[in-house]
Amino acid sequence: MIRNTRNGAVISVVVGLALVSAAHAQAGCPADLDGSGELDVFDFLEFQNLFASGDLRADFDGDGSLTLFDFLEFQNLFDLGCPSGDIVDLELAALGLNSFPFADYVRAFNPGQAISVAIDPASASVPTGSVDVYLVADKSEAEWDADPTLLDARGLPQPTTFGGGTSTSNNTEQMFGTAALEDDAGESIGVPYDVVIDVDGDGELGPGDLIDGRTGVGFWLFKDLTQLGPVARTRVNTYTASFPGIPASRNQQRLTYPSDIASRTDVPVVIISHGNGQQYVWYDYMHDHFASHGWVVMSHQNDTVPGIETASSTTLRHTDYFYGNLDVIAGGVLDGRIDKSRTVWIGHSRGGEGVARAYDRIVTSSYVPQNYELEDILVVSSIAPTDFGTRARPGDVNFHFIYGSSDGDVRGSVAGGSKPFAIYERGTGNKQVTYIQGADHNDFNCCGFNDFRGPAGTEIGRPEVQRVALIDWLSLIQLYVRGNEPARDVNERQWESLDFPAISDTTVVDNEYRPARGGSDRVIDDFQSQPSVGIASSGASISVGVANAFEGQLFDADRTFTWNPSQPMNGMSRTRPGSIDDPRGVTFSWNGADAAFAYSLIPSQVDVTGFESLSFRACQISRSPETTSQLGDLTFTVTLVDGTGVRSSINIGAYGGGIEEPYQRTGDGSGVGWSNEFETITLKLGDFLRDGTGLDLSDIEQVRFEFGPGFGSAEGRIGFDDVEFRAE
Repeated sequence: MIRNTRNGAVISVVVGLALVSAAHAQAGCPADLDGSGELDVFDFLEFQNLFASGDLRADFDGDGSLTLFDFLEFQNLFDLGCPSGDIVDLELAALGLNSFPFADYVRAFNPGQAISVAIDPASASVPTGSVDVYLVADKSEAEWDADPTLLDARGLPQPTTFGGGTSTSNNTEQMFGTAALEDDAGESIGVPYDVVIDVDGDGELGPGDLIDGRTGVGFWLFKDLTQLGPVARTRVNTYTASFPGIPASRNQQRLTYPSDIASRTDVPVVIISHGNGQQYVWYDYMHDHFASHGWVVMSHQNDTVPGIETASSTTLRHTDYFYGNLDVIAGGVLDGRIDKSRTVWIGHSRGGEGVARAYDRIVTSSYVPQNYELEDILVVSSIAPTDFGTRARPGDVNFHFIYGSSDGDVRGSVAGGSKPFAIYERGTGNKQVTYIQGADHNDFNCCGFNDFRGPAGTEIGRPEVQRVALIDWLSLIQLYVRGNEPARDVNERQWESLDFPAISDTTVVDNEYRPARGGSDRVIDDFQSQPSVGIASSGASISVGVANAFEGQLFDADRTFTWNPSQPMNGMSRTRPGSIDDPRGVTFSWNGADAAFAYSLIPSQVDVTGFESLSFRACQISRSPETTSQLGDLTFTVTLVDGTGVRSSINIGAYGGGIEEPYQRTGDGSGVGWSNEFETITLKLGDFLRDGTGLDLSDIEQVRFEFGPGFGSAEGRIGFDDVEFRAE
């Protein structure tokens, strides 16, 4: 007996044998036993034939025997129908969010982090009924074409039923068993995976199935970035560097390299320059971490007492000696094994200012290296650098600035002394800040004295600081030296969304990032021209509905943290007073009522279809009444409006964070709060299209920043800068 269903027919009672020839199931449609490309009564007859003859091609439940359950499974597959159309390639791996856009399609996850699979119904039809979700080892497109077999890295796929409807929130499922996924990336940073939704349940990638990663990587699973890599290490504790200009009192180097260096080529090099009162042997944790990932590490004595000119000279000349004597150092084991065009400079304190100054000296030809070139220096990283003027200019190099809020030496205040953040602002290349609350100056080495300055209970300690720093350096070098793209997530995402397993949930880190100018990004407003608060640097007009809007240099003019309403840039320490430094931004406030700061784009900039994201940086203003009244992450809403009036809005708090309150340190005036802590917020333009908002990215007329109780925090006072569309 046969009863009708949406696919034609389903067995109710099976009688007799069919006179149909051997089964030829269509690939991707196992119930199509006669290979006709459609499901009909002849497939049932073929199933009967196979079952009655004991042919295991009728073993649809895969248990090795023919039972009633094979009939039931065949019926289920028949009811699902044959897939039609192409394989659907789209983003699926995501962090699930509690509010719009409901899913954050990230590049990478950390071990233990919840991995969800999310379908945006505006991007693909949501499959009905039960499907199997596979997390599989990444394959290239050619590999998928050659072998579409699905093998879940967890052991078994996850049967899932998506909710359907028009919202991503109803079609997001958390993956179970992800602890079984391999995260041992060896010398790399993460293991690549693809996600496949097997709609027809045939265990192969085929027509109608959904995949994240067919033409790239679906997602990366980071390893624990704080742990040593797999490479054994050899240390040369000290040896003498003899080169013109290196003082005899400052001529020692320390070296760590992979023990299997003889089997390697093109090995990157990290060179470490210490600060005043510090020692070149205090950075072994960096030596070990980098060398265990296959890099050569050299630290050297630094001539810091006279100042940063001599500090920079020592770095320049020690680098010259190193590259000019590879046939001698450590018995020549490095000769022919390293790639000097992949050099990283890391400096601490005066050494941190020194490495930025050293790069500038090569740019300006005040130092001409004998054994390397400017282009060989790929990354410069300054740890809590001093700033004794404007000579430290990192230029267009990939620049990293890492600093602790509780530094008792290079204090980072708005009063006299060093302005370390000014070095970051002078950079014109790709640049990033890692700001660690509760870290002091010497937490970045092994043995310097504790100079912690901050509230009791907020000191996070040297081991935690070094774990954060190692994560950043490892990802930084993997990105710019090794070209490992997932490392970009560490630098560009807010720290809260990364959820590193080795870092305490209470540790606060602010990330700031800006790509090099002159690329394909589109700047809406960097406040460096058009000084009127109503006109953006791009020429866009600004509707200013917020209070106390002021555009000017990022510099606290009265040089005290004490709140003064006549000093709208209170807490800004991004400029050296009386210098040529010129970073600018805007500050404004709102208090209990909804308000907006809205850009009306010029006609040549309304088409943003070629861009990936909208980005800006913001900070809370230290010790202002609007900041101190509600300490905590500050949130607001970003809205895009197209030419037909369609709006799409995202609250920045949807991703789990906001704009951090200033570290609650006292001093340099009355009140509580330290230097303003900028954070970069990056919103994917695809998130504004989620769930079929209908927004037209080819005609964006307004970019609106909306504040107040209807859009986030009821009150606040912020600094704001670098509004731009990013190409990648």
